[in-house]
Amino acid sequence: MADIKIHRDHHLGLARARKIAWTWAEQVEERFGMECTVVEGKTGDTVAFTRSGVNGRLVVAADHFDLEARLGFLLGAFSKTIEQEILANLDELLVQGAAAKKAAAKKAARKPAK
Repeated sequence: MADIKIHRDHHLGLARARKIAWTWAEQVEERFGMECTVVEGKTGDTVAFTRSGVNGRLVVAADHFDLEARLGFLLGAFSKTIEQEILANLDELLVQGAAAKKAAAKKAARKPAK
């Protein structure tokens, strides 16, 4: 068995991090046939994911993501490739989230005061 552990810090806040996590969950369900379950909490969420040969969780917090996955014997041979794919996907979503946060802040700054 092979384990994958990924930690990513961010400055998005919990609301945006949740959106990213839900988008990520939808993508892995569609692309890899994962079954995802989201458990919401006050200070963070946990996205549990599973399919034959893979199980893990993505912990979502206001300032970071922690992903842990356990790969079965057959998928363990591809652990580096799978880890790179997860990293690329999560990093892309984080960049999009940061850009959306920046755009929202710009828009809020342009609004005239009443």
